[in-house]
Amino acid sequence: MKKFLLVAVGVAALAASACSKAPECTQEMVTKKAQEMTAALQEAITKDPSKAADLTAKVQAITTKYQGATTLNDACKAYDELTAAIKG
Repeated sequence: MKKFLLVAVGVAALAASACSKAPECTQEMVTKKAQEMTAALQEAITKDPSKAADLTAKVQAITTKYQGATTLNDACKAYDELTAAIKG
């Protein structure tokens, strides 16, 4: 679970560093998506701890994909993909 939370914090740092070049996704939206993703992650781990390793791999893959993201739109897309992967 600690590893999961570290990955989530890494994604949050990615979103915080993203500059707001695109108005479609605001900082407030990124914050809300981060909260939703964190809640989904905690729920998934609590519901089935055996899926933690698989979810960690998915989260890391998506985090790597968006590592160079520079816009809030990219951050929103990353959170959307993360949440979908966790719930999926």
